[in-house]
Amino acid sequence: MEQVMTTINLSAIYPEIILALFSLIILMLQSFYSFQFRNYYGYVSLIGVLSAVAVVLFEPCGFELRFVEYSFSGMWVVDNYSRFFKLIFLLGTLLTILISIKYLEDEVMQHGEYFALILFATIGMMIMASGAELITIFLGIELMSISLYALTGYTRTRMISNEAALKYFLLGSFATGFLLYGIALLYGSTGTTDIKGISTFLATADIQGSGLIVMGMLLILIGLGFKIALVPFHMWTPDVYTGAPAPITAFMSAGPKAAAFAAFVRIFMDAFPSLQGEWTALIWVIAVLTMSVGNIIALVQDNIKRMLAYSSIAHAGYILVAFLAAGELGITGILYYLLTYTFMNIGAFALITILGGKGEKRIDVQDYKGLGYKYPYAAIIMSLFLFSLAGIPPTGGFMGKFYIFSAAIKEGYIGLTIIGVLNSVVSVYYYLRVTVAMFMHDSNTVKNNEMPALIFTPALIVAIVISACGVLSLGIFPSGYIEIVKQSFLVLQ
Repeated sequence: MEQVMTTINLSAIYPEIILALFSLIILMLQSFYSFQFRNYYGYVSLIGVLSAVAVVLFEPCGFELRFVEYSFSGMWVVDNYSRFFKLIFLLGTLLTILISIKYLEDEVMQHGEYFALILFATIGMMIMASGAELITIFLGIELMSISLYALTGYTRTRMISNEAALKYFLLGSFATGFLLYGIALLYGSTGTTDIKGISTFLATADIQGSGLIVMGMLLILIGLGFKIALVPFHMWTPDVYTGAPAPITAFMSAGPKAAAFAAFVRIFMDAFPSLQGEWTALIWVIAVLTMSVGNIIALVQDNIKRMLAYSSIAHAGYILVAFLAAGELGITGILYYLLTYTFMNIGAFALITILGGKGEKRIDVQDYKGLGYKYPYAAIIMSLFLFSLAGIPPTGGFMGKFYIFSAAIKEGYIGLTIIGVLNSVVSVYYYLRVTVAMFMHDSNTVKNNEMPALIFTPALIVAIVISACGVLSLGIFPSGYIEIVKQSFLVLQ
C-alpha cells in the first residue's frame, strides 16, 4: 500500500473547493441577477457537481491502486475508500438537483440559496469521508447538518415543513452533544483525536477497566447512530422525511446516510478494532431492532413518504448486518448497497415529487390508485424502484442484500441472517401495496380518477432514467461494480 504524507496539499481538496466556488457563484448570481438567472441556478450547480465528479474520477492514483495520501498534518486522507463515497455523494446531489428544478418551478421558489445549501451539505459529506481525525469528521457533520436543517424547512409557508425543521434541529443538536462529548472522552483518555493514533494507543496500552474509553466509543456510536437513523435514535426520521420538500427527502435518505456510514465504518474499523468485543453484541442488537422496527411500523403507513422513512430505517439495519460481518465481503456489501440505495431511493422520490404535485397534496398510497392505467411507464418505473427496495431480482437491491447476507453467513451470523431475511420478506408487503394500488385497482374507479396531467421535464426524465439504469445494471451486471468496490475497501485492511 502506497502511503504519502504531505503537510499541505490543495489538490487533495480540489473537489470540495470546486463545490464551494460554485456555491458562492450561485449566491452572487442570486444577489445581483436574481430575476434574470432564477431559472438557471440548478444548471449552474449541475456544472459544479459534474466538475467535482471529473476531478474525483480522474485523479492520477486511479481506482486500481491501493493509494493512500495524508495531508494537512494527517487530518485529511485521500484514498479509494473516500473517493468511492464522494462519487456516491455527488451522484445523489446530481440526481437531487435534477428533480429539484421542476419542483421549485411548481412551488415558485427558484432561489439560489437552495442549491448553494445542497452543495454545502455535499461538501460536509465529503469532509466526513476524507476525515482522518475525529474533529475533522465532526466539522463535516456540522456543515452537512446545518445545511440540512435549513433545507428541511425550505418550504416555510407549510407548517409541517417548519415543524420538521425544528424537530430535526433540536434533536440533531442534542445528538451532536453526545458525539462531541464522546470525542472529548477519547481525547482525554488517549491524548489524540487522530483515528490511527487512537488505534495505536488502544493496541499498545493496558486499557483493562478503562470505562472512559468505552464510554467515549458509545457516545460516538449514539451521535453517528442519529445521523444513520438507527433504532432507538430514529425518532426524528418519519416526521422530517414527511415535512421536508420531496427532493430534500430524497437527498437526506441517500447522501447523508452514506456519509454517516462512511465515518462510522472508518472510525470503528480503524480506531476501535481492539474493542470489537465491546461493541459487537451491542451492534447486533441495534441491527435487529433497526430492521424490525423499521419494517413493522412501515406496514401500517398510508403516507408514502412516511412509509419510505421507516423503510430507510430498516435498510440501515441491513447495512449494519454487513458491518458486523466485516471482512472483505462485508464491507464490499456495505459500499455496494449504499450505491444501489442511492439509485433506487432517489429514483422513487423523483416519481413521488412529480406525482405529489404542487404543495405535495398527493402523497398517500390511495393517491396512486389507477396510476398504471393512466401513466403506465411512470407506474412501471416506480414499481422497478419498489422491487429493488424490496430486494426482488434482477434489481440492484437484490444483489446488495445477497452480498450482505452472504457475508453474515460466512462469518457465522446465521441467526442474524435469518432475522434479516424475514424482515426483507415482511417489507415486500408494503412495497407491493403501492404496486397493487397502481395496477390492480377497480377499473370503474380509475375512470373517475381525478389525477391531473403529469408533466415530465427533461431534467426529471434524465434523473429517472439514470436511476432506473443504475438499479438494473447493478442487478444484472454486478461484477464490474464489485471490482471497484473491492479496490475501495482494500485501504481499510
